[in-house]
Amino acid sequence: MTYWLWIYNLPNWLFGVISVLVFCSFGITGLTITRRWVPSLHHAIVSYNDIVGYYFGAITLLYGIPLGLLLIGVWSIFTETEAKVDREASSLAALYFDVSHYPEPSRGRLQEDVRSYTLEVIDEAWPQQRKGVVPTGNVRIAADLANDLATFEPRSEGQKALHAEAYRQFNELIERRRSRVLGVTAGLSGALWALVLIGAVINIAVTWCFHLHNQKNARLDDGIDLNVARAADFPPGSNGSSLYGGFVSVFATLSTYLR
Repeated sequence: MTYWLWIYNLPNWLFGVISVLVFCSFGITGLTITRRWVPSLHHAIVSYNDIVGYYFGAITLLYGIPLGLLLIGVWSIFTETEAKVDREASSLAALYFDVSHYPEPSRGRLQEDVRSYTLEVIDEAWPQQRKGVVPTGNVRIAADLANDLATFEPRSEGQKALHAEAYRQFNELIERRRSRVLGVTAGLSGALWALVLIGAVINIAVTWCFHLHNQKNARLDDGIDLNVARAADFPPGSNGSSLYGGFVSVFATLSTYLR
């Protein structure tokens, strides 16, 4: 399920607008369609809004628990990936600093290997990883770097200590690269995402069952409920939740004047 990962390339504000418009359109459209037959579920002198409210409260409670856990899981994966990238970058910078003290011609070859590795990660590996593809291009560059390190023969105690430190940084770089690459397949299962999306649809659909004579209040209630539903579409690492909430509130308020 990598065909929809293009949404992560959108700016936060644009993704917020799109997600709010989609859920609000779904909620308002369903409300408009069901307003014609929902009154038939209620007697003329008896309203079952209290029963609908009990079911709505129970569904919202059961839905809110997995939704909260899911959001925590997504945020944890994002922070872990960010930490992995930071550690790999730190090892790469330390390795470049170490090889910069090698004598020529080894210094030039090793510096070029480290630069090639860095550019490959930035220009090729990371874009592939964002699309859910496991990058393999820098394996050859890492192998060239390992060969250039192995061919260097230290001639003094200082060079031996420097060479040992460079090897240590190189080994850490390989370990952290592997940890980053494994993060491509890490994530929450599709079943959990389906649970959240289906739960969002059910929460919105239950609001259509309320019998309200004031259609503006019905639209406002349906729009406010989208605050819960829209959380299902937060991209990992999004920090614009308050902005998205503002969009929902404004859109829900404006929707009350459609009728």
